[in-house]
Amino acid sequence: MTSTRKSPPPYPKSHILAASGIAALLSLALLVFPSREVEAKKTYLTLELDGDAELVQAQPGEADPLALAQDQSSSPFAKIETQPDASQTGIAQPKLERSDTTQTVDAPTEQVVRVANGDTLSTVFAKVGLSANDLHEALNSSKEAKQLGRLKVGQELHFRLDRDGQLESLSSKLSDLESVSLTKSDKGYTFKRDLVKPEVRSAYAHGVINSSLFLSAKRAGLSHSLTMDLANIFGYDIDFALDIREGDEFELIYEEKVVNGKPVGTGNILSARFTNRGKTFTAVRYTNKQGSSSYYSADGTSMRKAFIRTPVDFARISSRFSNGRRHPILNKIRAHKGVDYAAPRGTPIKAAGDGKIALAGRKGGYGNTVVLQHGSRYRTLYAHMQGFAKGIRTGGTVKQGQIIGYIGTTGLSTGPHLHYEFQVNGTHVDPLSQKLPMADPIASSEKARFLQLSKPLMARMDQERSTQLALNKR
Repeated sequence: MTSTRKSPPPYPKSHILAASGIAALLSLALLVFPSREVEAKKTYLTLELDGDAELVQAQPGEADPLALAQDQSSSPFAKIETQPDASQTGIAQPKLERSDTTQTVDAPTEQVVRVANGDTLSTVFAKVGLSANDLHEALNSSKEAKQLGRLKVGQELHFRLDRDGQLESLSSKLSDLESVSLTKSDKGYTFKRDLVKPEVRSAYAHGVINSSLFLSAKRAGLSHSLTMDLANIFGYDIDFALDIREGDEFELIYEEKVVNGKPVGTGNILSARFTNRGKTFTAVRYTNKQGSSSYYSADGTSMRKAFIRTPVDFARISSRFSNGRRHPILNKIRAHKGVDYAAPRGTPIKAAGDGKIALAGRKGGYGNTVVLQHGSRYRTLYAHMQGFAKGIRTGGTVKQGQIIGYIGTTGLSTGPHLHYEFQVNGTHVDPLSQKLPMADPIASSEKARFLQLSKPLMARMDQERSTQLALNKR
């Protein structure tokens, strides 16, 4: 007899579903919410302030760093993360990383060095981390590159270095019109000069002398070189060491060089007028058909004489021509057959006219002396020189205005000065009173062309002066 075993009655389906749901909820709670003990042990806070990450761990009995961080959660620099303990949950946690993951990549650098007093190219290279070998390689790369060694205080040098700190390029602005650069390539360094061609326009200046030509010219906006040009133009008629008086006036139209609307230099004086002791002299620059430029008075008479009035610019006359002067060293009456011009040691001395060098050497009490022969009638002598200019030697030739030496105290001399003598047919004459021979006027074939240039320039000076005077009266 076979017996049959009965199965237990099945649970209602609704009970089974409810039990499954409760089990799932318990499992989820265990995963998501660790115990308070675990939470207290393993709560982490990552704060990123100025790119630095700090890991803070709370200890039992201490304030919860999460609660502290909530006060800073509004800060744009704060980032808060909480992580459960992997050992309690069995879930691997992501590795903490800094949010700033930017990597520094070496790149070429550019540095600018302004030349200070006492700087050399060697010290400048050292400032940017370049060695003496780097300097030697750059300067000896070409003949032109050596120009970079001539530094001026305030000059800026722009360096570009590669990732290894080696020189890639060097550039510098020498003036508003000139820049130079040195660039490295596979074949070595390449030197380059960049020249800016300025716009040339004409400008007007006017001044009244109160104490000296230089101070008055500076107030009128003229540069030192332009003032020297003005003095040289009228130097045949005016002795600027002796003749200048308070109240003398000058005006001129000159070339002004401009780059991007900014004056960067001056060129030639186009026309000028100088009133000295009530007498007015005029000058106009003219280039003839052969291309030679010179200055003429407004009517075409040459400004250039056979001799300039004074061989030293702006010197002081310390002793005049005299037949009965007491010699300051010999202490006895002795004729002074020339004029002494006192000036600082090293002041340039110019040849009074074209001529042949009859002597360039020592001459007794005269010390270092140059004697020039001008044709058959005239001879000039320059004594007590500190030294001779380059190329000045006996038997050579000179041009009018050429520098022949420098003021000194050689020979019988009590202080730095030039002793200057002028002879006509072998006889000493006073160079201050001697009437100088005239040069040829403008050629008759070019007179009309000259006047077409001269008249508008003279008219413009008249107009500019009238306008300036009217403005000054307001």
